[in-house]
Amino acid sequence: MRDFALHRPASVADAAAAFATGGEAAYLAGGHTLIPAMKSRLRMPDALIDLSALGLGGIARDGDRLWIGAMTRHADVATGATAIPGLAALANGIGDMQVRNIGTIGGSLANNDPAADYPAAALALNATIETDRGSHNADDFFQGMFSTALAEGEIITRIGFAVPQASAYGKFRHPVSRYAMVGVYVARFAAGWRVAVTGAGPGVFRWHDAESALAAGSDVPVLAADDLNSDIHASADYRAHLCGVMLKQAIAHLA
Repeated sequence: MRDFALHRPASVADAAAAFATGGEAAYLAGGHTLIPAMKSRLRMPDALIDLSALGLGGIARDGDRLWIGAMTRHADVATGATAIPGLAALANGIGDMQVRNIGTIGGSLANNDPAADYPAAALALNATIETDRGSHNADDFFQGMFSTALAEGEIITRIGFAVPQASAYGKFRHPVSRYAMVGVYVARFAAGWRVAVTGAGPGVFRWHDAESALAAGSDVPVLAADDLNSDIHASADYRAHLCGVMLKQAIAHLA
């Protein structure tokens, strides 16, 4: 790890200004991806901008949406997202206690790891991701592996999840990392179903055939394995099978 400047801004505007001062800069939230990448020299920013003092934490319901500040820790989502029990349970299953007490929901969504849990919840719960420059709908926000609609230097400020009639998350964990080898989030709304899958492919995605089958009360067709990951942990065919298993598990725990 090489030398870098550390900024601790007191406002979102100051953070954005520090990012724009020149050189390579990086925002620091929980740091679970950034710090290891810096240690291995995969990332070598000239400046780190610590977002911890920006007042971006907290959970509040406003009408049909549950708003969660970007710097809210996983542990606080697990105990505070009571309006959406499925989301609270998802947060409680992220990593281990140390990870949950440091990692943030905004950092996870901005990083968009293809095996992360929150992107599936954001898609299934039709989330709005608000930033210092505007907002993004979850359907347009996730753009592939570690890629999002965020512009350079754009800061997530809060996330608004549509409160469903019921929702749940089924997750098949990697035994070491506890990331999702396959995770399926299911949400039922008055207007229909939304189902999102993480861990199985190069990015999070909506499972539209499952949504249609659930709405029709018919059997969910097996997910095609063509575009799914195949690696030392699981073949694409096995991941396709796990999607069906995790979907059934989630439906059995709808709350």
